[in-house]
Amino acid sequence: MYGPPVDLSFKGISNTEAAVLEVPRSGRRPLRTNLQQKYHSRSLRLSHNSISDLAGLEYICDHFLAQPSRIGWLDLSFNQITSIDPVVCELRELHLLYLHGNGIWDLSEVDKLRELQHLHTITLHGNIIETNKNYRKHVIFTLPHLKTMDFSAVTREERVLADVFHQYSRSGKATKKNPQ
Repeated sequence: MYGPPVDLSFKGISNTEAAVLEVPRSGRRPLRTNLQQKYHSRSLRLSHNSISDLAGLEYICDHFLAQPSRIGWLDLSFNQITSIDPVVCELRELHLLYLHGNGIWDLSEVDKLRELQHLHTITLHGNIIETNKNYRKHVIFTLPHLKTMDFSAVTREERVLADVFHQYSRSGKATKKNPQ
């Protein structure tokens, strides 16, 4: 059985290495540990800090979680992240990923998450990519297992529109390259 999230939010953490020096916030339900003093949790909150680089994220997971490879929810919201580090894609059982309120500016960063087959919920609002008019369509097409995006359900109609948009975009690019 898994317990509540390991909550390292609002700790003023500026890099992932500094996180291991912190004590998780206590919540309504107590965090339980194993003999190695690692928490029985599948969730990690690092929100509302100053993290800009996720190098070392695997070290944080190993340090705090009894089963780091089983992490299912990662909250990185309200930090200073500008790109999605490949280390996030190594979290193969990730179901929920909160990245809202960061500085991700390149829509293609989302493409890196394609490997996460269990990812069904993501938040990206409050990032610069949100200003791209094709933002939602691109994310929905890129992450076909999504059920919720930015706290809003992904509808069947949106999936169809995202697929059509992607096909149209690809054919438009092909036409521009080979005008005949």
